[in-house]
Amino acid sequence: MKEIIEGLEKRREQARLGGGQARIDKQHAKGKLTARERLDVLLDEGSFEEYDMFVTHRCTDFGMEENVIAGDGVVTGWGTINGRMTYVFSQDFTVFGGSLSETHAKKICKIMDLAVQNGAPIIGLNDSGGARIQEGVASLGGYAEVFWRNAQASGNVPQISVIMGPCAGGAVYSPAMTDFIYMVKDSSYMFVTGPDVVKTVTNEIVTAEELGGAGTHTKKSSVADAAFENDIETLLEVRRLFDFLPQNMNEKAPSRKTQHDEKSLDKSLDTIIPSNANQPYDMHEVITKIADEGDFLEIQKEHAGNILVGFMRMNGEVIGVIANQPMVLAGCLDIDASKKAARFIRFCDAFNIPILTLVDVPGFLPGTNQEYGGIIKHGAKLLFAYAEATVPTVTLITRKAYGGAYDVMASKHIRADVNYAWPSAEIAVMGAKGATEIIYRSELGDKDKIAKRTKDYESRFANPFVAAERGYIDDVIMPHSTRKRLIRAFSTLKNKRQDAPPKKHNNIPL
Repeated sequence: MKEIIEGLEKRREQARLGGGQARIDKQHAKGKLTARERLDVLLDEGSFEEYDMFVTHRCTDFGMEENVIAGDGVVTGWGTINGRMTYVFSQDFTVFGGSLSETHAKKICKIMDLAVQNGAPIIGLNDSGGARIQEGVASLGGYAEVFWRNAQASGNVPQISVIMGPCAGGAVYSPAMTDFIYMVKDSSYMFVTGPDVVKTVTNEIVTAEELGGAGTHTKKSSVADAAFENDIETLLEVRRLFDFLPQNMNEKAPSRKTQHDEKSLDKSLDTIIPSNANQPYDMHEVITKIADEGDFLEIQKEHAGNILVGFMRMNGEVIGVIANQPMVLAGCLDIDASKKAARFIRFCDAFNIPILTLVDVPGFLPGTNQEYGGIIKHGAKLLFAYAEATVPTVTLITRKAYGGAYDVMASKHIRADVNYAWPSAEIAVMGAKGATEIIYRSELGDKDKIAKRTKDYESRFANPFVAAERGYIDDVIMPHSTRKRLIRAFSTLKNKRQDAPPKKHNNIPL
């Protein structure tokens, strides 16, 4: 028996070495951790339970039968993050470049099936050269099996993808179907076709970093939600994100004790809105002043800065935040902002995370680029996401809420539950100057008269009370009491039940 146990331990040691010490050293030389080292950082110490350590590929073409490595390029299993269970897979670039074979795919599919069955999130650490060419269609079929499971798991359990090396061709579509994508700066990239193919087909000369690096996908394409300096920082940020997410669609996001008094007042909020209506202020300040301990996890921070989305806690409970940012494009809604916010709202709604909307929006961004780019349809995505949401929804208008953007940003008319406004709120079809010049077009030659008309319009509409008189605003609140009032509003909605009309599924304007 002793020899059998020793034999098992030797096999395990060999499997843990992956592609061997020389390849591990090459991985380290690039500033990258190995697949197993990454799991050690991501998961609680000693919590990882590995499955399929001894699985090998079955390919006999191109001499592959003579090159068999236990685990076949991916480490799979489950562990815990701050005591909460998650299923994980970590691709091992030291084994066949992390390429996906039929059995490699089956290992991933197994833990995805278990995650859905047992109601736990899925975290994938991607570092792969793509499909294993020697296996041909079997490898392609393996990708499709993973894709199908991504779709089935969507909205059932949270899915997080971490790009920690190359991710090209068919490999990019699995991460693209998950809820969040984090990347590592300078060592990870994603693209459907690489620089060489691009050069051959289109004559464009572009580097891998320019084509699909972390900067490209966090700032331009919005494929990735965030990027960090190295493997360790990235994995620690995944742990932070994980702490805001529920285990599955039937469970609440984890609450946490806070030292921040729920009844606290912040007098600085009374002066945060500038006296000049055209002067910007930082909506981040509002968020951090009302969040527990000022902690706000922003998502897609480097893309579409005119709208802020992310997670915070209020009185210990997780809240999803969508907020116009007056510091960028005056907080206007455009194509990128609409898509960014709509996707975040749909995630929160799928996983029962209440939504807080902070509104300071002068309208949709005008221009031919926006119209030709389809702002009508993309803006409708945001409207649709809010209109279909059934989670508790609280809205606070801090300053401007003009035109159709007022309707779209979780107004009472599309069934937001509680709608508040600060005294500085302006709810109107458009700004006073523009409205006056349209209504009194015949008087445009008389500047004094137009100035008086503008002042009259401001006194009549540049305030929240017309809307409050009609019941579209539930209360005009003092800014310093915002945290207290929002916590009370969400507490009244904790048992909210709202059923949608029967349907197979909706048809969001994609």
